[in-house]
Amino acid sequence: MTRVGERAGPILSGRFREDIEGLRGLALVLVLVGHAGVAALPGAFVAVDVFFVISGFLITGLLVDELRRTGGISITAFYVRRAKRLLPAASVVVVASMLLTYLFLPPIRWSETARDALASAVYAMNWRLVEQSTDYLRSEEAPSILQHFWSLAVEEQFYLLWPLLLLAAVALGRRRTQSIEARSPVDVCGRHRRRFFADRTSTPVLVAIALVGVPSLAWSVYLSQAEPARAYLVTTTRMWELALGGALAILSGHLSRLSRPTAVTLGWAGMLMIALGAVLIGPDAAYPGHLALLPTLGAVAVIAAGPGAGRYGPALLLEMRMTRAVGVVSYSWYLWHWPLLVVAEARWGPLGTGAGLAMIVCSALPAVLTHYLVENPFRYAQFSPARTLRMGLAATSLTVLAGIGLSLAVRPPTAPVPPQFAGVGQASPGGDPALVDRFARITPDPLAARDDLPDVYRDDCVTQAQESRLRTCVYGDQDSRVEVALAGDSHAAHWVPALQQVASERGWRLVTYIKTACSLMTAPTVVGGRVDESCTEWNRELRTALTGERRPRLLIVSSVTQIPLVAGSTPAPGPSTADAQTEALTRTWSELTGAGIPLVVIRDTPAFRVDMAECVSANRERLSACAQPRQPALVWGVPQERAAAAVAQVHLADLNDAICPSERCPAVIDGVLVYRDAHHLTATYARRLAPRLDDFLVRHTARHLS
Repeated sequence: MTRVGERAGPILSGRFREDIEGLRGLALVLVLVGHAGVAALPGAFVAVDVFFVISGFLITGLLVDELRRTGGISITAFYVRRAKRLLPAASVVVVASMLLTYLFLPPIRWSETARDALASAVYAMNWRLVEQSTDYLRSEEAPSILQHFWSLAVEEQFYLLWPLLLLAAVALGRRRTQSIEARSPVDVCGRHRRRFFADRTSTPVLVAIALVGVPSLAWSVYLSQAEPARAYLVTTTRMWELALGGALAILSGHLSRLSRPTAVTLGWAGMLMIALGAVLIGPDAAYPGHLALLPTLGAVAVIAAGPGAGRYGPALLLEMRMTRAVGVVSYSWYLWHWPLLVVAEARWGPLGTGAGLAMIVCSALPAVLTHYLVENPFRYAQFSPARTLRMGLAATSLTVLAGIGLSLAVRPPTAPVPPQFAGVGQASPGGDPALVDRFARITPDPLAARDDLPDVYRDDCVTQAQESRLRTCVYGDQDSRVEVALAGDSHAAHWVPALQQVASERGWRLVTYIKTACSLMTAPTVVGGRVDESCTEWNRELRTALTGERRPRLLIVSSVTQIPLVAGSTPAPGPSTADAQTEALTRTWSELTGAGIPLVVIRDTPAFRVDMAECVSANRERLSACAQPRQPALVWGVPQERAAAAVAQVHLADLNDAICPSERCPAVIDGVLVYRDAHHLTATYARRLAPRLDDFLVRHTARHLS
């Protein structure tokens, strides 16, 4: 998110660039409507790339201008200006977001918000989100109220490094120039030397920009394909966008000599490129990568054309009073819009586009107040550098202390319940647990539900995204000749606690084969719009292991059945997805049973649109508010039912009557929290189902396990 009020001309002309202020306003509008859910602009996030180009252009221009005027850069003065400009408003919004969290968001979110506040305070939010995006168990949690600070973090890291890089580049360039001049006879090549060394600043700066930008772009293209979630957030895949703006600042003096027709054409072409990016690039695209060239080069074209295009160019739109007014308050509006959207969604459920846009409009009020009462007073105050730095340190410290305070406001249990806890507590009045509003004790405590996990996660037995090698663990009787295998994704993993108990009691050797977001299936699956090659390879290795010399006496499988199988499909339940899943499962299970492996399929558990643990944390005295309709929640298991009916020697274990025993699925049954999120069982409740699973296995597969 770029800042307002920097001045820029061809490099720095002294004339305020109203068109850049308007471009910033237009980019902010894209961000706002994108976050409000306007379907016509699926790629509205490209506005962030526009902000990066603007920031690179303005900051590089300012620094190079200082280099030319003074021969150096005052690092202290630069950081002081950044602190005055950025910290006051950011600190106010971070502290306000923690207050909003305490007042309106479920307690289960408090500790994570406190950590997010600490990361935001030191401008490291993008790296915190990277860590969370690679943690599958956390990837489906509600978005952080401070999630939008990731782009600010990228820019602050740029501000931290960029002046140092330019200083080093110019120093090395001057030293090399002096060395060449000392060795070169004036009478031989003096004229060429004068032309080559006419600008001892631009050339080394351009070289430095290229040395940063080109590898960053190459890395962005690679990582966007390999790890798209990580690529979107890390600084290293975004530096080229800021560097591109920096290169424009150096070269804009030449571009200012464009003829008016050329400049007008270039400017409107740039606007079209940005618009096409917002319309054509979807959320599943490998981004930023090469696709980000569309909006970034568009932004370059608009900025480069500005002075020469005049009122016939994009300035016709960008210099309108309304567009510039949005640009003026863009920083504060960006800071405020996301926290209010998150709070509104937490209070009233998923927002439609209309409600989202209404909240965006409402967020303009605190944005304007923050701009005029916080931003501008601190920005234009005549503080000494030492006082400014002290105030910046105080603002950061206040934010950190507020984060610590929020984290201390809630103290969840330090450990999940022990394995032997059966979870039998208060009976359900009337036999319908969905009607019970309160239990004296809920186990696990919803604030600790995220950590009530199967042992396979703690034992490092789960093959992660992008991995293909088999990670196995053995539970039960390690030396037993009766081997039972469990294979699938996280929906297979959440049955491990129940199967551990059964295996221990029966003397079986339980071997687990679990991979994140990957079912046991012969068909290739699609994750994030791309074929998951690691899943395909894992499946190949798994089928080889299962059909090898030491094949299991029994194979148990379970998985999510809404991961798309063909590129371009979506994970939303629908006939085409269900039919494709049924066909793929039928083919896979036929192959396995044909190899002589008895197969038990545990029907997929009910899945909801509501995070059940979060709902319980917010409604401890009104648990019935968390109960969800049964029928829609069972859709995911339909392909398994159909495939099991089509393949002989496949036994379908449907335990969902014990998970959702009435027309509405309760969040808590007999004092036990059923789900740790929207569709994964808590280890405690899965363990409670061990007797039901044991009974099914003994009745249907006893001859294979004797």
